[in-house]
Amino acid sequence: MAISVVMPALELAQETGKILSWIKKEGDSITKGEPLLEIETDKITFEVEAPGDGVLAGVRSNVGDDVPVGQTIAWIVAPGERPPAEALTAAPAARANVGQAISLPTPEPSGRVSPKAKRLAKELGVDLSKVHGTGPGGTITGEDVEAAAKAPAPAQAAPAETPTLSAIARLMAERTTQSWTTAPHFFLVREVDAGALVEAREKLGKAAITHTDLLVALVARVLAKHPKMNASWTGHGIQLNPQVNISIAMAVKDGVVGAVIPNAGATPINDIAAQRKELTERARSGHLRPPDVTGGTFTISNLGMYGIDAFSAIITPPQAAVLAVGRIADRVVPVDGKPGIRPILTMTLSSDHRVVDGAQAALFLNDLAEAMREPQKWLG
Repeated sequence: MAISVVMPALELAQETGKILSWIKKEGDSITKGEPLLEIETDKITFEVEAPGDGVLAGVRSNVGDDVPVGQTIAWIVAPGERPPAEALTAAPAARANVGQAISLPTPEPSGRVSPKAKRLAKELGVDLSKVHGTGPGGTITGEDVEAAAKAPAPAQAAPAETPTLSAIARLMAERTTQSWTTAPHFFLVREVDAGALVEAREKLGKAAITHTDLLVALVARVLAKHPKMNASWTGHGIQLNPQVNISIAMAVKDGVVGAVIPNAGATPINDIAAQRKELTERARSGHLRPPDVTGGTFTISNLGMYGIDAFSAIITPPQAAVLAVGRIADRVVPVDGKPGIRPILTMTLSSDHRVVDGAQAALFLNDLAEAMREPQKWLG
C-alpha cells in the first residue's frame, strides 16, 4: 500500500515549508528513517525522513516550492506498484509560454499619417504611436519620422532590485510586527555592577563558560520566584508555565532564532554551557532541529559581544518578557562614597503589560540584580 510523504508541521505557527533539496530521487529504493529531502521553515532547516520502506514515486513538489503543511509531496510504494492516480495528474506542470515572445499588434497612432511617413517608419523602425505630427491637422510627416529616428532614446531607469526574503526573514518580520503592534510593551532599565559575574566566570573557566551561560542560569533560577514573568499570554488569559525554558536569541543567516535551553532552572551551569555551545554550532550551520526552537518561556538577547551598551528587545509571543543585555564596560561610579572604576552591565527588560505590571517586573529585575552580585550563592 502506498505511503504518502507530507509536508510536516514542525512548529505551532507554521503554515508552509520550502523544499531546499531532494536527497533521494524518484525511483530510488527507500528504507524507513532514511532522509528523503531537506525543508526550510521560518526558523530551521530540517531533513524529512522516510515514513516507510519502498520506492520513492509520484514526486509532486520541486526544489524551491513552498508547500502547505499536510500536503502530499511524494509517495513511497512497493516495487512495481504505481502511486495513486491523483499523484500522476497533480504533478506541477510546466508553465506554458514561459520565455516565449508574444507578438502584440502595433497600436495605431492618433491622427493622420502621410504615405511617406508610413514607408520611413517601416524602414527606420519607428513606432508611429510615439511620433508627434507637425503637419496640417496633426498629420505625421516624413520629416517627423526622420526626427524621431534621430532623437536619442530616453534613458531608462535600471529596474529596482527587490531582495528575496528567506522564510526565516519573512516570518521574523511578520512576527515582530505582530508582537510590537498587539502586545503592550513596557520597559525597565537597570545598571548592575558585574564584578561578581566576571569573577564567577574566571573561577568556572572562561574557555568553557560565557557570560550568557551565567545569565541563563541566574535568570532561570530567579524566574522560579516570579512565575508570572515566565508565563504566556494565550489570547484569552494568562497561562503559568510549569517549567522554565530559556530561549537564547542567536543570529543566523537572514535573521534571528531563539534556541531553547529546557528546564534551565534545574540545569547545572556546565550543562547549560554545553547545550548552548551545541545549539550555537547547529544554528550557524543551519541544522537546528524542531525541539531546539520550541517551548521557550523567556528570552535572553545578549548583544554585549557586539559592543552595544544597551537596547530594547521585542517580546517573542506568547512569552511575557525578554531581557536585553548590553556589554560589560568599566565606568566611574561611587564606591564606598568615593569615585571608583567598576565593570557595569546594563539590562533592559521588555514586558507584556497584559501579563505583568510594572511592580512585578521591577521586583524580578531587582532580584536578578541581587543574584548577579552573588552568583555563586544562586548557582550552588
